[in-house]
Amino acid sequence: MIDKQRHNQNLMKAIRRMHSLVENEDIEKQRSSKNNLGNLLVRSAEMNYEDAEIDGILAEWVSVKRKHMKKYVLLYCHGGGYNTGSLKYARSITNKLAASTSMDVLSFDYRLAPENPYPAALHDAVKVWDYLMYHGYGARDVILAGDSAGGNLALALSLTLKKQNRILPRGLVLFSPWTDLTRSGLSHQSKKDIDPILTEEYLTQAIEDYAGERDLQDPLISPLYGDFHDFPPTLIQAGSNGILLSDSQNLHKQMIRHQAGARIAVYQGMWHVFQMSPFKTAYEAMDQAAEFIFDICR
Repeated sequence: MIDKQRHNQNLMKAIRRMHSLVENEDIEKQRSSKNNLGNLLVRSAEMNYEDAEIDGILAEWVSVKRKHMKKYVLLYCHGGGYNTGSLKYARSITNKLAASTSMDVLSFDYRLAPENPYPAALHDAVKVWDYLMYHGYGARDVILAGDSAGGNLALALSLTLKKQNRILPRGLVLFSPWTDLTRSGLSHQSKKDIDPILTEEYLTQAIEDYAGERDLQDPLISPLYGDFHDFPPTLIQAGSNGILLSDSQNLHKQMIRHQAGARIAVYQGMWHVFQMSPFKTAYEAMDQAAEFIFDICR
C-alpha cells in the first residue's frame, strides 16, 4: 500500500512538471502550448483524423484504422476551463475513446472565453448537435462525452435539449466534470494542495472569463443545479485527488435524487482528468467507459 502511494505521488510530481510546460499567464501562449503539445504527443499513426467545418466551427472526426462500428457516434466536448483547450489537445482522450469503443468520435473547437463568454460555447455545442441530427444520426445514436469544462458543456447541452423537449442522447460519459462554478464542494479545500493539474487561482480566472457577473447557480452554467429527471444513463469518472472531486460526487447524488441512471467511479490516487495520461489506470478507466457505452447501446 505504501509503495502504491509513493508511486502515485511520483506520478503526480511528473504530471505537475509536464503540465507546467503549458501553464502561462498569457492565455494565447497557453492555448498555443496546449495545441503544440497535442500535435507532438497525441497524434497517433493508428488513427484517422478527418477535418470538418460545422457552420464556421472547426471540428474533427477521430476513428481507428480498422473495421469499426458506424451506427453510433461519440460527440466529445474538450476541457480547458472554457478559456483554453482544443480538439487537438483533447486527442489524448478522443484517441483512447475511438480505440476502446471502435466508434467514430467527433470533437469540435467551440468559441473560448473571455473573448466569447457564456453562452457562446453552448450555442456552438447546439450547432454541432444539430449538424449530427441533420446528417443522419438520431439523438439515440449519439453518446455525449467531455472532460472538465467539456463535461460541464455536455451536461449543459443535454439540459438545453431537455428544456426544448428534444430527444436526449443515448448516454453521457463525464471525466472529472466541472459541474459547480459556485465552488461549494469540500474538495476545493481538501484537494487544493494535492491536485497537480488545477489550482483555485486558475478556476477563479476561468469563472470570471466565462461567467462574468452572471448567476453561477444557473443550471446551464453550473449543471449541478439542473433537473435530471428522465436524464440519460450517465457514467462519471473522477480521481480521488482531484480538486473537482466534489463536483463529480455531488452531481452523482443529485442525479440519483432525481432518479436518473447515474454511476460514479472514483479512482484512488488519481487527479483531475487523469484519463489524458498515457499509463495503465487511464486505459483501465477508458475500458470502463467503453463497457458502459456498449452496455447502453445494446
